[in-house]
Amino acid sequence: MASIVKHTDKRSGITYAYESISYWDKETKMPRCKRKLIGRVDPQTGEIRPTDGRCRKNSPYQKPEEESPQEKILARLKGMKVSELKKEIVRLELELDALKKQAENPQDH
Repeated sequence: MASIVKHTDKRSGITYAYESISYWDKETKMPRCKRKLIGRVDPQTGEIRPTDGRCRKNSPYQKPEEESPQEKILARLKGMKVSELKKEIVRLELELDALKKQAENPQDH
């Protein structure tokens, strides 16, 4: 039998909603239940808003984080062969030198 259970976290005061499914445990010969997190209960409206419970990227309460330039580069480099990586390193070094020169002489650009 499935039901919705609301539980308040004592540390944060946040109320979460869980789907609770009861079953019979043959080993212990006792009823047990499995809980699956549904979401966070809005204190004003009582509405259940989906969340993963970890305040991570999938949580609707967390602002989506933009990918840093380093992460973008790493994503592009994944799966490249060593020879391609060496060429990419040379290209990035040239780009870095050009940016340094531009920073030293901003009136030229």
